[in-house]
Amino acid sequence: MDLSYGFPPVANGQARLLILGSMPGQASLQAAQYYAHPRNAFWRIMGDLLGAGPELPYAQRLVRLQAAGVALWDVIAACQRGGSLDADIVGASVRANDFSAFLAVHRSIERIFFNGAAAEASFRRHVLPGLAERPLALHRLPSTSPAHAARSYADKLAAWSVIVAK
Repeated sequence: MDLSYGFPPVANGQARLLILGSMPGQASLQAAQYYAHPRNAFWRIMGDLLGAGPELPYAQRLVRLQAAGVALWDVIAACQRGGSLDADIVGASVRANDFSAFLAVHRSIERIFFNGAAAEASFRRHVLPGLAERPLALHRLPSTSPAHAARSYADKLAAWSVIVAK
């Protein structure tokens, strides 16, 4: 099984918070876009909260996120995975992104939000032990993946509204 590689971060110097997924799924990798699966609720939620909805071209969505002080990335830079599910990731193959370098450049990021439990677990296992001491608030949010349909859209939107709270 070959390694799959994620995307570079979407961030500018004004980023105040970082949203982390685990690793892009197959639909995202094929489209070369974060959260490209049509049933993933991420862009719908970003539309309701930040005006970066799926009706906009992808590049405009990214501009809106950055204008709102939101950075977007994934914990995993590369891994082996047989499908799109986080459960399919081969743990021994995980290569984490370089968060020390990223956070050194993006010094105003104080809050990190995880898009689901797998992103949080990967970060805590592969990244957090190597990070220099820095006050970061870590928050797990419900996954926007269509594989996690146990929560309604309204429940997910309510939980995700914390990203716009001051």
